[in-house]
Amino acid sequence: MRHKSRQALRRHCFYGTKFSLNSLAIIRQTLKTILIALPVAGFMSLALAQGVTEMKQGEGGSVAQGAAGPSGSTQGSESTLEQCAQPMGAMAVIEPQDFVISALLQYDLQSPVGVVRMMIQQSNCFIVVERGQGMNNMMQERALMEAGQLRENSNVGGGQIVSADFLLRPEVVFSESDAGALGGGVGAALGGVFGSAGSLIGGLVGGLKFKEAQTSMLVSDARSGVQVASATGSSKKADLALGGLLVGGSAGAGLGGYGNTNEGKIIVASLMDNYNHIVRAVRGQPSLQRDVGTLAQEAAAGGSKKAGDVFAEGDILYPKIDNVKLLSDSSTAAEQLGELKKSDGMIFMGEENNGFIRVETSNGGGWVKKILVTRK
Repeated sequence: MRHKSRQALRRHCFYGTKFSLNSLAIIRQTLKTILIALPVAGFMSLALAQGVTEMKQGEGGSVAQGAAGPSGSTQGSESTLEQCAQPMGAMAVIEPQDFVISALLQYDLQSPVGVVRMMIQQSNCFIVVERGQGMNNMMQERALMEAGQLRENSNVGGGQIVSADFLLRPEVVFSESDAGALGGGVGAALGGVFGSAGSLIGGLVGGLKFKEAQTSMLVSDARSGVQVASATGSSKKADLALGGLLVGGSAGAGLGGYGNTNEGKIIVASLMDNYNHIVRAVRGQPSLQRDVGTLAQEAAAGGSKKAGDVFAEGDILYPKIDNVKLLSDSSTAAEQLGELKKSDGMIFMGEENNGFIRVETSNGGGWVKKILVTRK
C-alpha cells in the first residue's frame, strides 16, 4: 500500500513538473514577442514623430518615372510635378561638374541629366533641346550630308536646330547619418536575453539609415549669360533594410543595397523639388518667358524646315558665281536692277522671303536668291 502511494506521488510530481515547464516556455515566448514588438513599434513611432517617412514613388521606381511625348507627360508621372499648358522657352540641361559625377559614381549612379530632362518634358514647361552627346551625333549627320553621303532630299543641314533660351545645371551634394550604432546596441542588449529574437531587433533598427541629398539647380539666360533662377533643396528617407533574416536570399540583399536604388530615389525627389521652384520662378516673371511654339510644333518644324545656310543681319556675303541677278523684289518675275560678280560684296539686311534675301550693295539695294550667295 505504501509502495503504491509512492508511485502515485512520483507520477503527480512528474506531470506537475512537465506542466510547469510547458507553461514557462509559453510565458517566455509570449514575453519575447511582446519585447520584440514594443521596441520596434516604439522606434518606428519615434521615426514617424520626427517626420521621417517613406518617399512617394511608383512601383519599383523613383518619383520621376513614366514617359513623355510631344504634349508632355504620357503616363506615370508624379502628381507633384509642376505642369504648364504652354512651354515658356527652350532649355538645355548641362552636365554637372566633374566632382559631382565622381561623387555619384561612388553610389553606382550616373549623371542625373537624363532624369532631369524627362521631368522637364513631362511638365511641358520648357522644350528640351539637345546639347549633350546627342549633339555630336547631330553634327555627324550634317557632316555626312555635306559630304554627299545621305540620300537625296534628306533635308539635313543649317537653320534647323532650335536655339536654347535657358541653360540649366543640376548639382548634388551628399550628407548622411548612420543610425546603425543604435540598432546594434539594442540588438546586443536584447540578444543576451532572447538570443536570435534580440538579433532580429538589432537587424531592423540597425538597417534604418537617415540619408539626405542636397541638390541645386542654376538657370542662366543662354544669350546674356545672366543667372535668372536658382533653387536648392534636400530630400530625406528612412531606409529600412530588412536583410536576409526576414526575406531571405538575394531579395534581402537587394533591399539593403545602399547604392542600388535608394540614393537615386532621394536625389530624384530633391531634384524634382528644385525644378518645381524653377518653374514657379519663371512663371512668376513674364519677362523671362520666351515666344516658342508647343513641343509638337517645334518637333514638326524640324522635319519641314528647309535646310540651308543661316545668315545674321549685317553679314558680308558674296555671289557663288558671276552674273547673279539683283532684283527689285523677292520673286523671279521682279524687275532686274543689275548683276553681281563673285568679287562683289553685299551686306545682308536681315530680311528673307520666298527663298530670297534682301541685300545692300555698292550699287544699291535689292533681292538675290539665297542659294546663290555665301559667306567667305
